[in-house]
Amino acid sequence: MPDGTTANEKVGGIAAEALKQYVERIERLEEEKKALSEDLKQVYAEAKSTGFDIKILRKIISIRRIEAHDRREQDELIALYKTALGME
Repeated sequence: MPDGTTANEKVGGIAAEALKQYVERIERLEEEKKALSEDLKQVYAEAKSTGFDIKILRKIISIRRIEAHDRREQDELIALYKTALGME
């Protein structure tokens, strides 16, 4: 290896090659995450430019991630709390 360590050599008790592989994988994933984030921003901008409310769109996406039975339970609790607070 260019730094003088072998593939399985431990440096300071650390498997140097394994560490390097983890770091490189994390770096690649971070780059992919950044690219996906940019793509998401672009899609939201497109939706906004066609007249959709982005805040509501984000809320709908968040709601869709929740299982139907959990969503119903949350809706019931929200309604109960709103009634208790005189909001309905």
